[in-house]
Amino acid sequence: MSKRIVVVEDEEVIASAVAARLRSAGFEVEVALDGLHGVELVGKVQPDLVVLDLMLPGIDGLEVCRRIQANRRVPVLMLTARDSETDLLIGLAVGADDYLTKPFSPRELVARVQAILRRVESAAQPTIADLHVGDIDLNIPGRRVLRDGVEIHLTPTEFELLAFLAQRPGTVFTREQLLSDVWGYHDGSGARTVDSHIRAIRRKLGNEIIRTVHAVGYAVESVDRG
Repeated sequence: MSKRIVVVEDEEVIASAVAARLRSAGFEVEVALDGLHGVELVGKVQPDLVVLDLMLPGIDGLEVCRRIQANRRVPVLMLTARDSETDLLIGLAVGADDYLTKPFSPRELVARVQAILRRVESAAQPTIADLHVGDIDLNIPGRRVLRDGVEIHLTPTEFELLAFLAQRPGTVFTREQLLSDVWGYHDGSGARTVDSHIRAIRRKLGNEIIRTVHAVGYAVESVDRG
C-alpha cells in the first residue's frame, strides 16, 4: 500500500511540481494551498507525512505544524525560503522532523521524504533496554525522555539522534556518519541538519548531554543501561 502525503504550499507552481515528483515516486498526494486548508486536509486524510511550507497565507507553517501535531503525531518535512538558525530551530521545536531550504532539487525532496518514512518505520521495531545519560532517562521502547521523572518532548528525529548516540557511548560520529545512519542520507548533503538537531536537543536537555569533538563530530558519554 502506497504512503499518503499532504503537501501544504501556497505557490501553485511549486505545489504542483512537488506533488508530481512525489506521485512519480509512488506516493499518493493531496495538496492544500494555504494553512487553514492544510490543517483541515491533514485531519481528513490522515497522511503518513506532511510536506509543509513555512511561509503561508493566513496561518504560517509553524502554527500549522502545531495544530496538526495536537491530536496525532505525523512526520513533517518543512520547506523554507529562509535559512536562519532561529527559524530552523523553531520549526524543529514545534514538531518538524526535518527541513529543506528552497530552492531544492526534486531528487533531494524525495530522498528526504523516504528517509523520514524509513525512520518512522524503524522506530516501530523492538529496541534495546532503557538508557540513562546523566539525569536523563531514555525509555527506548516507549520513545520517552524523562528528567527526574518529568517527561520532556523530543521530536522523532531528535529522539532517534540522541538514542543512536547513547547506544554507542564514547564513539565520536562525524556529521556525514550521522546523516547516513540516522537520517538515511548517503550523498553527504544536509550537514546543517545535524547541527540544528544537536542544538535543539541541548536546548531541551542541557549542553552537557552531547559532547562536541572539534573538527570531528559528536558523541554521548557515561551511559548506563537499564
